[in-house]
Amino acid sequence: MVFAHIEYLLLLLLLIPIIVWYVMRHYKIDASLQVSDTRVYEHAPKSFKVYLIHLPFILRIAALALLIIVLARPQSTDNWKSSEVEGIDIMLAIDVSGSMLAEDLQPNRLEAAKDVAAKFINDRPNDNIGITLFAGESFTQCPLTIDHTALLNLFGNIQTGVIEDGTAIGMGVSNAVARLKDSQAKSKVIILLTDGSNNAGDISPLTSAEIAKTYGIRVYTVGIGTRGTAPYPIQTMTGAIQRIQVEVDIDEPTLKDIARTTGGVYFRATDNTSLQDIYQEIDQLEKTKLNVKEYSKRQEEYKKFALAAFLLVLFEILLRQTVLRRIP
Repeated sequence: MVFAHIEYLLLLLLLIPIIVWYVMRHYKIDASLQVSDTRVYEHAPKSFKVYLIHLPFILRIAALALLIIVLARPQSTDNWKSSEVEGIDIMLAIDVSGSMLAEDLQPNRLEAAKDVAAKFINDRPNDNIGITLFAGESFTQCPLTIDHTALLNLFGNIQTGVIEDGTAIGMGVSNAVARLKDSQAKSKVIILLTDGSNNAGDISPLTSAEIAKTYGIRVYTVGIGTRGTAPYPIQTMTGAIQRIQVEVDIDEPTLKDIARTTGGVYFRATDNTSLQDIYQEIDQLEKTKLNVKEYSKRQEEYKKFALAAFLLVLFEILLRQTVLRRIP
C-alpha cells in the first residue's frame, strides 16, 4: 500500500488537540442535576448507556482519521522488476605448493587464503567465479559458476599435495585465462595468490600476462607470506611434527610486472588481517553494476476507507438520536 499524497497524513496530528479538548471539556462539564449529597446513589445500578457515553466521540475521531487517509489517496501496487546485472567474471588462481603450509598466517597460508576467499565469494552473489589451482602444474578446480554454494563446497578439497610440487605461476595464470577468454562479461579478472617464485611449468609468468592482456583480463597478484623467515612444519622420523624456520622467497618483481602488464594491482599479505584487507580492496575496485527497471500498476483504494468513514458517521448519528440522545 502506498499513498499518492502521503503529506496529507500529517493532518492526523490535528486529532491530538481535538482529543485533548474533549477530555478537558468532559472534566469541566457541569452536572445536569445538582443534589446536596450523592451518597444515596453510590450503590445504584449503572445503565449500559454510561459505558457508551464516549462512543460517539470515538466514532467521529475514527471517521476523521479515515477521511484524512482518503485525502492521501491510498493505492495498491503491482510491481514488476527486471534487473539487468552486469556481472564480473572472476577466476581465483591459488597456489597449492608445499610452501603454502607455512604458518606465518594462521593456521597456515593455504587455510587463511581459503577462508578469506570464501568470504569474498559470499560478498559477490552476482558474479561468475571459478577456481584454478597450481603448483608444479595447474588444473581447474571449478569452472566459472554463479552457484556459489557448490563452489564453496569444493573449497574443502583444496589442499597441498594434489599435484606435483613446485610453483608454476605462468601455468596458473594461463589456465585461468583459458577459462575467461570466451567470457562475454565486460569485466574479467584473475586474482593470483602465491607465496613463491616461478620454478616450473612450460609458460613464463610474463608470457601468460601478455596473453591475459590480449583478452582484456586484469590480473591482481597477491604475494602471501611474512618478510624474512616463516615457521614451517615438517614430520620427523618418529612421526612428530617439528617446526623449522624457512626463508620466505616471493618473486615480487615478477608479480608486479604481471599486474602492471594487465592493468591490475600487486599486493603483499604478511598476515591474516592484511590478506583480508587486500580482498576488500579488490572488492571495491571491481564492483558489479546493477541496472534495475521497475514497472508498476497502481489502483486507487480510497473507496473502502471512504465507505468506512461514512458508516462510522452514520452510526454516530443513530446513537446520538436514539440510545444516547440528550434531553435539553
